[in-house]
Amino acid sequence: MHQHISRVRRSVTARRSVNARRSVAVRRSAAAMAVGAAVLVLAACGSEDDGSAGHEGHGAKPSASSSASSAPSSAAKGRHNDADAAFATGMIPHHRQAVEMAALAPSRARSAEVKQLAADIKKAQEPEIRTLSGWLRSWGKPVPAEGAMDHSSHGGADGPGGMSGMMTPEEMAKLEKASGAAFDTAFMELMIKHHEGAVSMAKTEQADGSYPAAQKMAGAIITSQSAEIAEMNRLLGRN
Repeated sequence: MHQHISRVRRSVTARRSVNARRSVAVRRSAAAMAVGAAVLVLAACGSEDDGSAGHEGHGAKPSASSSASSAPSSAAKGRHNDADAAFATGMIPHHRQAVEMAALAPSRARSAEVKQLAADIKKAQEPEIRTLSGWLRSWGKPVPAEGAMDHSSHGGADGPGGMSGMMTPEEMAKLEKASGAAFDTAFMELMIKHHEGAVSMAKTEQADGSYPAAQKMAGAIITSQSAEIAEMNRLLGRN
């Protein structure tokens, strides 16, 4: 009996010893894993600090990656030439005159089609004036002042800055005094010449310009104003 009890005690003691050793091993393993994780976190933080462009000091040199990412944006802003500047500078007063002509139609035109045409012209060209002005400012170029060159002294020919189709002050004065069917006819005849001038300017931009957005606008002007020329010729019975 005493021998059996002794064997039981030795067995319990042995199990406790094994469990204790296992507990120590588990604690050591957990500690090692924690240290390893901490090392990885510190390494990751260090690598992020070294490569982050968002945390560079005021006097720090930008990283290669941040310089490369900013390069396309800077290049896009600078892709313009003298032809682009001339296009924007000339088209602003050209558009302003068309908008001024169109503003007369609601109170003077008889034809609903002429009134709608004038509204379409105003709606299309006012935003383009704002866009063209924004380009000139971004390029460090002056924006033509209101009223500047709005009435060329060379109606039907090339006005200042190559603006063709601009009305003379005399033509504008006659249009302002006209009403009814007479206004409709005068408006369309003058606007056809005006649109033809804009199309010519837009074609020059497409041939000589380099600014993608300006060339895109030039294409839109050619398409829309050529269609309006055809419509006005139809209304005048010329087709």
